[in-house]
Amino acid sequence: MRGSNNTDLFDPKTEMDSTFSRHGSSPEGDFGFAFNDSNFSDRLLRIEILGGPSDSRSDGEGCTSIADWARHRKRRREDNKKDNGDIVACAEEQILTDNNQPDMDDCPGGDNLDDEGEAMVEEALSGDDDVSSEPNWGIDSSVVRVKELHISSPILAAKSPFFYKLFSNGMRESEQRHVTLRISAQEEGALMELLNFMYSNSLSVTTAPGLLDVLMAADKFEVASCMRYCSRQLRNMPMTPDSALLYLELPSSVLMAEAVQPLTDAAKQFLASRYKDITKFHDEVMALPLAGIEAILSSDDLQIASEDAVYDFVLKWARGQYSSLEDRREILGSRLALYIRFPYMTCRKLKKVLTCSDFEHEVASKQVLEALFFKAEAPHRQRILAGEGSDSMNRRFIERAYKYRPVKVVEFELPRPQCVVYLDLKREECAGLFPSGRVYSQAFHLGGQGFFLSAHCNMDQQSSFHCFGLFLGMQEKGAVSFAVDYEFAARENKPGEEFVSKYKGNYTFTGGKAVGYRNLFGVPWTSFMAEDSLHFINGILHLRAELTIKRSTDLH
Repeated sequence: MRGSNNTDLFDPKTEMDSTFSRHGSSPEGDFGFAFNDSNFSDRLLRIEILGGPSDSRSDGEGCTSIADWARHRKRRREDNKKDNGDIVACAEEQILTDNNQPDMDDCPGGDNLDDEGEAMVEEALSGDDDVSSEPNWGIDSSVVRVKELHISSPILAAKSPFFYKLFSNGMRESEQRHVTLRISAQEEGALMELLNFMYSNSLSVTTAPGLLDVLMAADKFEVASCMRYCSRQLRNMPMTPDSALLYLELPSSVLMAEAVQPLTDAAKQFLASRYKDITKFHDEVMALPLAGIEAILSSDDLQIASEDAVYDFVLKWARGQYSSLEDRREILGSRLALYIRFPYMTCRKLKKVLTCSDFEHEVASKQVLEALFFKAEAPHRQRILAGEGSDSMNRRFIERAYKYRPVKVVEFELPRPQCVVYLDLKREECAGLFPSGRVYSQAFHLGGQGFFLSAHCNMDQQSSFHCFGLFLGMQEKGAVSFAVDYEFAARENKPGEEFVSKYKGNYTFTGGKAVGYRNLFGVPWTSFMAEDSLHFINGILHLRAELTIKRSTDLH
């Protein structure tokens, strides 16, 4: 084995070198020729196979699809959870001093036992979280079949911390030549594939269910290189919603493994891309499990009107999935609240969060307070906070590609209703408007009525060139008219970077009407978008609209 040069034997990227193979030198460490060959082995592995449902079949056998595999696994967990994970590994020489353990005569290989063996077994088992606290040793009737393989302890120990501890712990283990593993019948095929992989670095199984079985076995016996191999093979197969969800719902020990991260990342990206327009797949998305919803909500590219709509969707999904208020509060507070980007919700919706019974009051208060502090920050501070959260799981300060652009609003009640609205557009967003696009802001409210801003790329009044236009509109609601004084302004890339007034006007609004200026800056589109344009500061176009209500009249 290698190790004298400080090489990590268990690094999944580390391969063993060998000077022997069927055809001579094998720099990739292919020891397949030595598998179950007594001439190249120093120990005998005794595999005791317990009886149970689908005796002698691996989970992947008979499953033609990922969905079949998932259903089979779920039935097995529900019918007999114990079969899903007990490892019993014992040396031939050992003693059981616990009174709750079976008699020595009942333990396989119970002759000539001593105290050293027990320490070795307990250490070997400590690496597996699923080990039963009372292994079923000594129940001979449960062992329906026994396999014996000749193994090389250096090869297995180099690939697996589990086997390394099994072979190296204690004073006399180097003299012991028999090792016993006890597994369920469902694990047999996967374990044989895994052992062969530890010699040859390859698998004979090529189906997704078969690879998943081996992946589970590799996690159980801590063979990181095999986990990486299975993960890579699965990642190269066509992804489906069923397979993506299955990869995200594997046992936590598997999901936490570094070797499986590329697979789970690919599954999340697949779901986020497929369901980025959740309104298009409404019924399908509403039926997804929690892991799928989290993958979708973590995406920056979610095609959604606003973060208010994300909040409404999450609330609707949670109410449909968790009928118990206690369960709903738990899942919203500990999981889903992390994916709602409260800083980009409107203040009107944040007020509703505070009074929503589906959230614990402490959770709601914390999220709303943080969102309000973010909204109060200067734009450059907001960008710094967004950058700090870009590498973390919680991306609450990252702005999504909303259909309606977020705005910052400052409201005044006296001496008359007034609001100042700030809308920032990135240079690439403006470029995407050419030749006839438009982008809308989130709604904001004044005098109880909803308004919005819209930025356009349109033709000037003589239809001679394209230009940038800005418009103010009122949402359709009721038969009320509003007489509004309004002013549009924009920051300019000059000393002081102050807002400069571009257009003033007044208009009596009725529902669905909009007013504005077709060429806000008085220049052609090419000049507006030029590299030396005065209208962009660090790639951002800063717009401001000031609205003041003159009077409101009931048309009836």
